[in-house]
Amino acid sequence: MAQGQGAMTTPSPTPATNPPQAEVPPAAVGRQQQGYAVELYFDPALENQVLKAWNVLARRQISTQLIEMAARPHLTLLSVPTLDPLRLHAALRSLAARLDPLPLTLSSVGAFPSSSSSSSSSDAGVLFLAPTPSAALLHLHSQLCEALRKEGVEAPEEFRPDSWVPHCSVAQDVPRSRIADAFCILRDLKLPVSGYVMDIGLVEFSPVQEIFSFPLGSGSEA
Repeated sequence: MAQGQGAMTTPSPTPATNPPQAEVPPAAVGRQQQGYAVELYFDPALENQVLKAWNVLARRQISTQLIEMAARPHLTLLSVPTLDPLRLHAALRSLAARLDPLPLTLSSVGAFPSSSSSSSSSDAGVLFLAPTPSAALLHLHSQLCEALRKEGVEAPEEFRPDSWVPHCSVAQDVPRSRIADAFCILRDLKLPVSGYVMDIGLVEFSPVQEIFSFPLGSGSEA
């Protein structure tokens, strides 16, 4: 997975019974990175806005990887090549119990070089929607890193609190020749788009398989 808020009243978390789906193209994925990631998930309305970007980029044949690997729109808090999921279960459950749904505004488009082993060109890149930084989001990330450190899990350099770049990936391994096209498409999203972070979870990739997740503001660590 790539490394890469206005004042609002916090709502009561409402589980999504029928979350929006990405359009799965017929093409099969090639060899991809393997590992684990701790991710933040959005409310259904904000998730749907991101899925719209995924789908139009796929239809324009710019990038289909996120759809093909069965990912879900997210912010990546941490990504590591290997770990013991059981060591994170209690830490993530406890963290989620102490937090409320977090206001989030995706306000700009960004890009950085791809780190995917499936990339066929050194010019390929990752496009993302960047959230407006907030003290609450940065504090959540710092709390996660501290909780995992106590479990013996050290964050890689790019995911440490002083280096982490919050981002929501919308396209991976985009050829340099298509970057400008992709930026034009993403402008049609009419940023900023706002919503809430509702859940935190651990996934294995690729393809993406959720190992467990917890709603923020559950109020119980049991």
